[in-house]
Amino acid sequence: MAHIKSGEEVIKNSENQNIIDINNLKFNNANEEQLLKQTIDNVLLVSPYVCEQLTNNPIFIEDLLCTSDLFNAEKHLDYSNDIIKILSDPNSNGNVNKIIRRYRNQQMIRIAWRDIAGWASIDEILYDLSILAEAFVSETFEYLFQNFCNKHGYPINRKGQIQKIVILGMGKLGAWELNFSSDIDLIFFYEEDGYFNDKKNTSYYEFYTKLIQLFIRTIDNITEDGFVYRIDTRLRPFGESGPLVMNLDGMETYYQSQAREWERYAMVKARVIAGDYDAGNRFQSIITSFVYRRYLDYRAFGELRHLKKKITQELQRKDRIDNIKLGPGGIREIEFIGQAFQLIRGGREVELRERSIIKILETIGDKGYLPIDLVNKLINSYRFLRVVENRLQQYSDMQVHDLPIDNIQKNVLSSSLGYSEWSLFKEKINEVRQNVHEIFSLVIDSPQRLDDDLSIDWLEINKTGLIKKLNEIGYIDLDSSVNIYFEFLNSYSIRHITARGSIELNKLLPLILNAILYCGNQTETLERVLKLLESVAGRNVYFTLLSENPIALSQLIKLSSASSWIVNYISKYPLLLDELLDPRTLYSPLSLESLNVELNYTLTNIDLDDFEQFLTSLRMFKNTHVLRIAAADLIGVIPIMVVSDYLTWLAEVLIKCVLEQAWIYTKNKYGLPPNSDEFMIPGFAVIAYGKMGGIELGYSSDLDLVFLYDCSSESALTDGSHQISTAQFYARVVKRMITIFTTQILSGTLYEIDLRLRPSGNSGLLVCSIEAYEKYQMEQAWIWEQQALVRARFIAGDVSLGEKFNNVRLRSLCRQRDGIALRHEVRQMRNKMRENLEIKLENHFDLKQSNGGIADIEFIVQFSVLLNAHTFPSITQFTDVVRLLDCLSDIGYLSQKETQHLKDAFCLYREQSHRTSLLEKPAIVLNFEFQEISSRVQQIWQDKIGKF
Repeated sequence: MAHIKSGEEVIKNSENQNIIDINNLKFNNANEEQLLKQTIDNVLLVSPYVCEQLTNNPIFIEDLLCTSDLFNAEKHLDYSNDIIKILSDPNSNGNVNKIIRRYRNQQMIRIAWRDIAGWASIDEILYDLSILAEAFVSETFEYLFQNFCNKHGYPINRKGQIQKIVILGMGKLGAWELNFSSDIDLIFFYEEDGYFNDKKNTSYYEFYTKLIQLFIRTIDNITEDGFVYRIDTRLRPFGESGPLVMNLDGMETYYQSQAREWERYAMVKARVIAGDYDAGNRFQSIITSFVYRRYLDYRAFGELRHLKKKITQELQRKDRIDNIKLGPGGIREIEFIGQAFQLIRGGREVELRERSIIKILETIGDKGYLPIDLVNKLINSYRFLRVVENRLQQYSDMQVHDLPIDNIQKNVLSSSLGYSEWSLFKEKINEVRQNVHEIFSLVIDSPQRLDDDLSIDWLEINKTGLIKKLNEIGYIDLDSSVNIYFEFLNSYSIRHITARGSIELNKLLPLILNAILYCGNQTETLERVLKLLESVAGRNVYFTLLSENPIALSQLIKLSSASSWIVNYISKYPLLLDELLDPRTLYSPLSLESLNVELNYTLTNIDLDDFEQFLTSLRMFKNTHVLRIAAADLIGVIPIMVVSDYLTWLAEVLIKCVLEQAWIYTKNKYGLPPNSDEFMIPGFAVIAYGKMGGIELGYSSDLDLVFLYDCSSESALTDGSHQISTAQFYARVVKRMITIFTTQILSGTLYEIDLRLRPSGNSGLLVCSIEAYEKYQMEQAWIWEQQALVRARFIAGDVSLGEKFNNVRLRSLCRQRDGIALRHEVRQMRNKMRENLEIKLENHFDLKQSNGGIADIEFIVQFSVLLNAHTFPSITQFTDVVRLLDCLSDIGYLSQKETQHLKDAFCLYREQSHRTSLLEKPAIVLNFEFQEISSRVQQIWQDKIGKF
């Protein structure tokens, strides 16, 4: 960039009239000539940047006067057309960087002149600057996109349309409030993934990434003509470590499940400024629920308070408290005041979803949330500070917010704003900032609670004092509650708590005691919550989290009251307490597709070569989503059948991920088997049996898995430096998978794996060829193994091998069978199972193993499929009990009444089993509770299979 003259140089030049020879300029009328002469000296004095540009490029002022653009308040309407025109000019010789920088500099001269001369209000100037930036982003990106597509082809969406990228303008650009030398914060995304039909099979992600990198260089790079804009992409998902561009599904998953709290503030002003506006609007509807919560979210005060404290500490560290943007009473404090009301109430009040801070402040005043006189003070202060900000940046086109320390700059700044001395200006700006900071403190700073509980030391309270307080609060069972409380105080972890932990726990305990009052099971809930606090006592950050976030504490109490299992689960993995902060995600488990997207992005943020980090990420992913499923289950958001669906989807996603990583690890170590593709997993399949196969997983279920492979020669060697046979290769993949699943680390195991259903059980090979598997199923498998096959399904690996498995399964299940022999074997197996597994308590019913329980229904279904599949092969297409029952009804083997009885019983049993699991109790109930239902199941058993 050209050297910027000092203020002193500008003054000398302006006095000598060496910069612009007014006599040689041509004016369209006398009025324009007079306006220029009245303002030129002041403009050149205030902005050495303008002076420098006109010295080097006198044609700029000539053009601005010739077109009258210097005096045109509506010039912003022409920006897009002007940029399109200069980009398409055949005489530009393709020098895009030069022509757009020259146009930018000319328009910045125009805007600075109008601002300094007082020809436009600060609101108009900020809007003008924003529209110019938006036009540059939109039209330059469109120009580069078309050129890029001419070379590489067009990305096409599923509708056959050209798919453009979406560009979000963030911060002041998004709110049409851009300052003179501002960075522009951008986020890029596209709607659908896809691939080009080229030799490299280039993905849309690669295409868009390269295009964005070219765009940033084109706009951001400094040349002899300067720059267009400094582009900042750090507000994108995952920040600097995240991908430069994402698809829409990835964006949705991130903001629904992984985005940090401060990103809500950033998204308040987000706006689509270029590209595919339809896709952008779809994103806006997604992001609205992330930014604006349905409830009154008072956490915003604490979060903004914390964020402001960090900013202030950083400024103090750098001795930059005279920063009019970030310092006390600065622009950011005004924005925080507006955002606090937006984030707290915007979920319910659409008027508060505006991007402009002035409009937001006006709405706050109109609604009476702040007195009008305070609102007017904030608005006037904001405009004053923005004018000062522009003057600071117009000096040398640099993004500065600190008041000057150089005497010449001080004099230039104060005189440009109408103050004869620096001291008078400093007095004014100090007054403005003091007013702003006082209002900020009033709105954002946390008032001291006047609750009497704060005067009590809850860790040193005696028995008499505790009884008195619990009685005042309204506790019913005082003796039990007092005993539980003192057992907690005397526990090792609480007796050895840190001083900081004591302070935070003292704040939290009265909140907990008051919150538990409204639970129907006060004593149980108190015991569960205090046990949880014991388990996290070494990390007092969790005490702070709960005491500062009433929403999180409320969710914890609610879940603790409903389930001891969920409390113990959180105790084992206390990082899950973060999930309680947002009920929107806590009670909203993700779909299979969304789980895939979220896991993929989780793994892009870690070093996959760090095995422990990889294991930890998988376990935390699983733990987080199990908690969400359990929470949604407990409050009745999802029915029992869907609970199992979610748990099964979660396991499927993790199995596919584990297989992929195990494959990569084994491939890197031994090379690939013959005829393999580096980017695929050929000739290998994971088959799920049992609850996983039947889409009926519970919270603590293990995974029944069988591994198959398919290759032309088992002895053929891999192509790596350390060669092994193909059969050994697949066995190593399985071993690696088992290691990933079962290795015990601080965040637990991923899943326990049960391989006993593979051919020949524990004595069989870890992985079996499809030919050997078929031979075993057709010639050696026991009836109970055929029953298990009814629930088996392909879940990961090579789809073509999955089809081969399906064919083997179909052939095996559809054999004609002797009904009498089948009934005998099924009864014999069921009796053996009942004898070994049933919980036998007088007057109690084992939901799983007692006569007429879950196992009987499963055996009825499996027997019925084996008996009828020869005649009706279609009944084998599903693996879950409910749909299999429907199939058996469709062929007339079960009556509609029998089918409905079995379905109702199965769902009721499983729902009760889930409930007992969440309460950490055995799955047994009193006989009378399910007597009628179990009797119906037993009758159907006898009708179809015979006596027990």
